[in-house]
Amino acid sequence: MTQMIPFAEADAILNWIDLTDALAAGHDLPPAQVEDVFLYQGDNTLLNRSAWIKGLGLAVKCATIFPGNRAADKPMVNGGVTLYSDEDGSLSAILDFHLVTKWKTAGDSLLAARRLARPDSRNILIVGAGTVGRSLKQAYSAAFPDATFTIWNRSKAGAEDFAVDFPDVAIAADLESAVRDADIVTSATMSTDPLIKGDWLQPGQHIDLIGAYRPDMREVDDAALQKSRIFVDNKGTTMDHIGELKIPLAGGVIQSSDINADYYDIDAFERHSDDEITLFKNGGGAHLDLMTSSYIQAVWAQRQN
Repeated sequence: MTQMIPFAEADAILNWIDLTDALAAGHDLPPAQVEDVFLYQGDNTLLNRSAWIKGLGLAVKCATIFPGNRAADKPMVNGGVTLYSDEDGSLSAILDFHLVTKWKTAGDSLLAARRLARPDSRNILIVGAGTVGRSLKQAYSAAFPDATFTIWNRSKAGAEDFAVDFPDVAIAADLESAVRDADIVTSATMSTDPLIKGDWLQPGQHIDLIGAYRPDMREVDDAALQKSRIFVDNKGTTMDHIGELKIPLAGGVIQSSDINADYYDIDAFERHSDDEITLFKNGGGAHLDLMTSSYIQAVWAQRQN
């Protein structure tokens, strides 16, 4: 029987730590086959992201992007995720698009932070007060329950709205000072010009970069990369596709050998000292949607029984 998994009911029963454990276990399986297909009509886009992992299953994540919806006060992005059995190809679940995206995106970053950030990290800065920033607050709170949080956003109004939802979060007026004071910096912006400067980074920090996803997008400058030990979720979906790494690699600022590991070598995700700066680039990918969907389906099935 095909399961229909909605946002609110499933969101309430999921666990960030369990998800990161599921993502780590998913990378012990054979590498995923992945494929993206785009269709366009005018300004509108249909994106299908597919993944197949032997022993786990198949998933197709369908996203519609209609920028004109903003003017009508409608969501710009909609979609759904279909999950299929690896044994016989049968449809096993249909999941809410936003549910999978939320947990996949923040969980991807949290897995790296659990392994790379100092366990005693207490000051966490979130850069970007959008939907992903809100998910990051929830995710990082689960792994660092004693931490205090600060939000910085380009617009003060956006930061103030964020603080309404999370009254325990302080608002930073100055990004440089906030970065210097943080143990963990997690950034989810749409920036094409680097916001975070290497000169601001301090020994022992962990930098988590989510926002950049196009070849022209970056959140940190060259100096930040050169001062850090760099990790990614998947070399194949980040190094040649996302400006955060593609641009400095092409310019000789860093070398491919400077990318220490991805999740298919997850045992390499460890600190060498309390003073080093670690940096993780979250690139996403359909394989992570599949792993996340499989985790959600398992939790949902257990609740139903």
